[in-house]
Amino acid sequence: MEKLHILWTSNDKDTFKNMISMYSINSIKNGWWDAVNIIIWGGSSKLAGADEEVQKELQKMIASGVTIEACKACADKYKASAKLKELGVEVKYMSKLTGYIKGDDKMITI
Repeated sequence: MEKLHILWTSNDKDTFKNMISMYSINSIKNGWWDAVNIIIWGGSSKLAGADEEVQKELQKMIASGVTIEACKACADKYKASAKLKELGVEVKYMSKLTGYIKGDDKMITI
């Protein structure tokens, strides 16, 4: 199975809308990847926890088959954990990021 992880660290909304969301949804829809997983980390936690337009887009992504995880330490720092969980994001400590990096899956960081 070909899986892509997108480590989303930017708090730039345009990058989220015009790259991360668009590419991940189209990747699933068009079969470019068997699975796409978004990892919310750092400043993206703040944006995702506070911006309603981003939150709606996250729900759309999940509905399309994209999985989304968030670093609990980051989400807690920005008081976004409860909101992210409510949206269907899996909020957890991300020590397994190292496993993703060392594994066979592909990863891009934005």
